[in-house]
Amino acid sequence: MHIQIYDTTLRDGAQGEGVNFSLEDKLLIARRLDELGFDFVEGGYPLSNPKDAEFFQRLAEKPLSHSLVCAFGMTRRRGMEPADDPGMQSLLKSQAPVLTIVGKTSDFHATEVLGVSLEENVEMIRDTVAYLCGEGREVIYDAEHFFDGWKANPEYALQTIRVAAEAGASMVVMCDTNGGTLPEEIAAITKDAGAKLDKPLGIHTHNDCELAVANSLASIDAGAVHVQGTINGFGERCGNADLVSVVANLALKKQDYQVLGGTGVEHLTELSRYVYEIANMHFRGSQPFVGPSAFAHKGGMHVHAVAKVATSYEHINPTAVGNERRILVSELSGRSNIIAMATKLNLQGDKSLMDRVLKQVVDLENRGYQFEAAGASFDLLVKRTAGEYRPHFELVQYHTSVVSRGGEPVTEATVKLIVDDRLRHEVAEGDGPVNALDAALRKALNGHFPSLNEMHLVDYKVRVINSDAATAASVRVVIESKDDGDVWGTVGVHENVIEASWQALVDSVEYKLCKEERSEVGGQRSES
Repeated sequence: MHIQIYDTTLRDGAQGEGVNFSLEDKLLIARRLDELGFDFVEGGYPLSNPKDAEFFQRLAEKPLSHSLVCAFGMTRRRGMEPADDPGMQSLLKSQAPVLTIVGKTSDFHATEVLGVSLEENVEMIRDTVAYLCGEGREVIYDAEHFFDGWKANPEYALQTIRVAAEAGASMVVMCDTNGGTLPEEIAAITKDAGAKLDKPLGIHTHNDCELAVANSLASIDAGAVHVQGTINGFGERCGNADLVSVVANLALKKQDYQVLGGTGVEHLTELSRYVYEIANMHFRGSQPFVGPSAFAHKGGMHVHAVAKVATSYEHINPTAVGNERRILVSELSGRSNIIAMATKLNLQGDKSLMDRVLKQVVDLENRGYQFEAAGASFDLLVKRTAGEYRPHFELVQYHTSVVSRGGEPVTEATVKLIVDDRLRHEVAEGDGPVNALDAALRKALNGHFPSLNEMHLVDYKVRVINSDAATAASVRVVIESKDDGDVWGTVGVHENVIEASWQALVDSVEYKLCKEERSEVGGQRSES
């Protein structure tokens, strides 16, 4: 059975705290969803702001290939004919082929929140849906507060959705607007409503009890054929149902459902991270299926087992959703972790080396290092322990200073290095000590290593390790860097935050240069 996937990231998801999309952001995301086979893409409420209105205009000029574009709106205003309602006219003017209308299902919300009689609320639903269908548009009816309304007054809730169906709505979507309904209630009410309504049902859930995905699946198993949600679960309060998890569960865990044309599931990780990047938000590491930690293994026993039989600690093959297995190293690691991490360096056959590396990891983590987010520093650690590491430059000294000019702090860094037997002495200003050090280091190295121009620092984190020592505490600095094809993390630990930052910064540069050397060697081998 095909389950319709309706994405509302661009409207409902944008209501989440810290989420903001520009017009171009929305267009990019819409086209990516279209490429992956989403059935519906909701773009927003065209009357609410010029950006949403222009979004629909741009898509009308260059339509999507597969997905149906939906414009969102509300029932007509009380005491007003649909043809006279600005909201109705903005929906029609959007040229969206599908119009999603939200109406009140709960008697409480009709009388106390909307401020209309129960009879007028029903008429507002009927008039709106009938008018828009009469104008040649497909209408999806979103029954707001459906489950709360059904539990309080099932007869009235049923009346509201029957009116929408009779007026021409192609789909009635049951909304758990407050996110407080449990899966067993969702399933029972879906079955009850489905038995009394001659129209397909959809489900729209919120995550206030962290049950949005479970509730969506429960409703589908009970008869719903359409599911609404957002990528990565973005949305107001605790968010909406995460369509990434909904789709993955339907495609990979259930037997009888087909989604996204059967081909988009393997791109879910790429889609998830694409939306995070567009929204300028960090990935949620532990996000099921697509998070960086979803298939990450840290305990030595786990890694040993996964190396033998992947399914021993993985519920699916990571590649099924476009993700990958990651082996972490820490004081909990065994030799299996070290061997797995050292495989790409072709050093895994040396058991004595693996034991020495493991001892180094344990000792360093006892001093505050962590390599889980610093794989590049671990690679360098292995090379150093194996005696295969040759630094590309030698530090003579660095110096940083902060002075106030006209009330504004100005940071300056000086770096002295020996590079190719030559002394390089460079100075640079920056937004802070680390930024200034980075700039000075690059000035000293760029003439010798032009590939560093491709490298950028993308994140910088500082964590106090032993807070009992107050201002004398050790700190751990983790730096994330990237170039055109890779992202890597490095770590430094010291009582002085500048020194810890310098360690992580140097590792980041050294890893980039070592990586370039491996690529050059590989290229020469392939050419020969």
